[in-house]
Amino acid sequence: MSSAFSVTTIDTGHEDMIHDAQMDFLGTKLATCSCDKSIRLFDLNLNTGTQTFVTELKAHEGPVWQLAWAHPRFGTLLASCSYDRRVIIWKETDGKWEIHYTYDGHDSSVNSVCWSPPEWGLMLACGSSDSSITVLSFSNDRWVTSKITNAHTLGCNAVSWAPSTFAVEKPGEGQTIKRFVSGGCDNLVKIWKEENDHWVEEVKLEGHSDWVRDVAWAPAAGLARMKIASSSQDRRVIIWNNREGDGVTWTPESLHVFDDVVWHVSWNFIGDILAVSGGDNQVSLWKKQESGTWECISDSAKSQNEHRTL
Repeated sequence: MSSAFSVTTIDTGHEDMIHDAQMDFLGTKLATCSCDKSIRLFDLNLNTGTQTFVTELKAHEGPVWQLAWAHPRFGTLLASCSYDRRVIIWKETDGKWEIHYTYDGHDSSVNSVCWSPPEWGLMLACGSSDSSITVLSFSNDRWVTSKITNAHTLGCNAVSWAPSTFAVEKPGEGQTIKRFVSGGCDNLVKIWKEENDHWVEEVKLEGHSDWVRDVAWAPAAGLARMKIASSSQDRRVIIWNNREGDGVTWTPESLHVFDDVVWHVSWNFIGDILAVSGGDNQVSLWKKQESGTWECISDSAKSQNEHRTL
């Protein structure tokens, strides 16, 4: 048996558990973050499958939970969030990495950061355990903050932006509505929209029976309808479908009940395959079949067993 995929292992050099690893938009840079309070950067060569360590970024005073690369049209920018209650935006200029901006307006751990679609400018959503979400926007050479207080009782765990193609409220009228989705410790998934320069709750989605650990708004490439995936401490993944295109009417569809907590969900570029990872340290890929059911098309546990039999 042969595999179409090759596996490259990277020794990141972190001294503790790695919490996130993100490649940039072009796939030539890799950033990793860890409980050891550091961020490590690597240059990737996709032709040879090799990587070169670039530098280590140290400014956080607690575990670094998540990273997010900005679109390259804004330069080389990397956002990081930490248990130390801070968000740091790092910038590379002429090969040198420096702190571009630090936001310390949260009262507890910042758990998630996500950049908006580049069509909307440079905007970063930040979800925190202090129950609030902050949207940082770069305008007129300065960062402007807009905070949603009491977004999720007990804390926000994840944020994800809607595609820019989903931003038109009524086709033909030219009215653009920016949206993002969040998940929290109140077991809820919420959709927020910008209204009169403020962020307001548009929809509250109830379906999980425990903390929502991650949310992922599917890309709009080639799709006539919108989808959001949410994962939870209740071991379930729910696909929320918006068939009306109105941003308000969402129908839940249960993907699967897993054996352990589901930490992360992530869509492919087209938005038709969902990657799911959980507390069992396994990753599975899911795709909706013509029959209308979601089926697992690949999982890491099965792949590992197959490799052992080669």
